[in-house]
Amino acid sequence: MKILIVDDEPAIADTLAYALSAEGYATDRCGLGREALERAASPGYALIILDVGLPDMSGFDVCRELRRRSDIPVLFLTARAEEVDRIVGLELGADDYVAKPFSPRELVSRVRAILRRARGNGHESAPAAPPAPGGASTSPFQVDREGLRIACKGQWLALTRYEYLLLACLLEHPGRVYSRAVLMDKVWRDAEETEERTVDTHVKTLRAKLRAVLAGRDPIVTHRGLGYSIDP
Repeated sequence: MKILIVDDEPAIADTLAYALSAEGYATDRCGLGREALERAASPGYALIILDVGLPDMSGFDVCRELRRRSDIPVLFLTARAEEVDRIVGLELGADDYVAKPFSPRELVSRVRAILRRARGNGHESAPAAPPAPGGASTSPFQVDREGLRIACKGQWLALTRYEYLLLACLLEHPGRVYSRAVLMDKVWRDAEETEERTVDTHVKTLRAKLRAVLAGRDPIVTHRGLGYSIDP
């Protein structure tokens, strides 16, 4: 698998390339957003690590342009750790968001998880989603916790890391109302600086993906002042 590193700081790009190559990944590097778009237009890349603060254009703008023509996984890398920046990045379609300074080991672990999900999200090599137990149709969802992926009506969903964790949490007890505080503790426990409103943002993006598969039906129920549940 080849990964494109888009960062104009040579020291960071070198660190990323070394850590990824140690895990068996091939890497290419560039320091400009427009060059990244040109390279991403050719096949062969499995994932893009994208710095938000590029010299010629914002990483957000690069991601926005990418999403118009490609669903290649994107991991944002940035020195800006503000909540609004993370929300913007995820709403643009990024799969994860890592703030500098970062642990190379943690970043490689997140890359591995994103690629594992990508292999199960409708790519040619992905196996078919499992049928409901006994052929029953009581629930349209099947959760593959080892593969970190969820199928809906026999179709693997293209979920980001936190979308997967959020939906998996709701599906543990269909009908149960989870408060935002509980969801933060269960889903975002490794992101201490994240605020509760990120739950609403991820529910919004998750709903859009579920409606596309469920012919417009929204299985996530909002309980005003209480939280969210999933229709059993």
